[in-house]
Amino acid sequence: MAALRSTRDLGLDPTYEGKVRDMFDLGDRYLIVTTDRISAFDVIMNDVVPGRGVVLNVMSLGWFKHFADVVPNHLITADPAEFPAPFNAHAEALAGRSVLVHKAERFPVECVVRGYIAGSGWKSYGQDGTICGHRLPEGLRLADRLPEALFTPSTKEDEGHDENIPFETVVEMIGETDAALLREISLKLYTEGASYALPRGVILADTKFEFGVVGGKLTLIDEVLTPDSSRFWPAAEYKPGQEPPSWDKQILRNHLETLDWDHSPPPPALPAEILEKTSRRYQEVLSILFPAEAAQWQKYL
Repeated sequence: MAALRSTRDLGLDPTYEGKVRDMFDLGDRYLIVTTDRISAFDVIMNDVVPGRGVVLNVMSLGWFKHFADVVPNHLITADPAEFPAPFNAHAEALAGRSVLVHKAERFPVECVVRGYIAGSGWKSYGQDGTICGHRLPEGLRLADRLPEALFTPSTKEDEGHDENIPFETVVEMIGETDAALLREISLKLYTEGASYALPRGVILADTKFEFGVVGGKLTLIDEVLTPDSSRFWPAAEYKPGQEPPSWDKQILRNHLETLDWDHSPPPPALPAEILEKTSRRYQEVLSILFPAEAAQWQKYL
C-alpha cells in the first residue's frame, strides 16, 4: 500500500493539518486522516514512515472497542465506503487510516496518567522528589513502577508545548465535577489498558487521553493508547534503573542524534533502512496488542 504524506496529494483540502493528522470539518462531524508523516524534536520530517498512520489509527480503533463499556467514544465509522463525498471516492487510499467522528466540545486538558517514572517525570523527581506536585518516596530508580498511577494533567496547546498544571487548575478551568470525572475515567482507562497489555508482554508506562462532550455525555476522543501518545516497553527487556527500549520513534531519534543537525528546519534526509525499521517497530506493537485488527488491516500497512 502506498504511503500517504498528505491528503493534498489526493486532491483534498484539509481544514487543519497537524504533525500527523489531516482534519476536515464537516459541520457536526470531522473526517480525520492519519498520515504517514513523522516528526522529531518538533520538526516534521520530509520523509514518511510507510504504514505508520494505519498503525496509529487501527490501534485507536482497537482501544475504542476495548473501552466501549467504560466510556463512549466519538467514532461513527472507519469504513471509507460510508464516508460522504468526496472522501468515499478515495476509499482505497483512506482505508485503515481514517475515521468519521462526531464533533465534540473538547475539554482543554491533556489527561496524562503515569504508572512508571520516566521522561519529564524522572527529571522532575531528580530535582525535588515530586512529579507534577505529587510527592514520591525517596530512592526511586529510572523506570521504576510508581506506588500508584498518577493523574498529571497538562494544558492542550495548539501551538508550542503543553504545560503541566496542578489538578486545582483543572478545577478552575472546567469545574470540580468535570475535573473529578476526567481524573477518575483517565485512571480507570490507564489501569485497564495496563492490565490488558502486561500479560501480552507490554508495559504501559504512561499515556495521555483527550475527552469531550457529545450529546451531553463525556466522550473519549482523538487517539488512544498509541505509540505516539504512550510509552510502551517490552516487559522481557525491562530493567528498573535503565532506560527501557520502547515501541515508538526512538529508532528515528537515535539516528538523528548521530547527525550534525541542530533540530531546526529543514530536516535531514532519512535513510530507507531507518524508515523501514521504524515502520516495523510500530507494526510490531500493534500485532502484539491487537492481532485480529492487525490482520484485518494488514494489506494497508
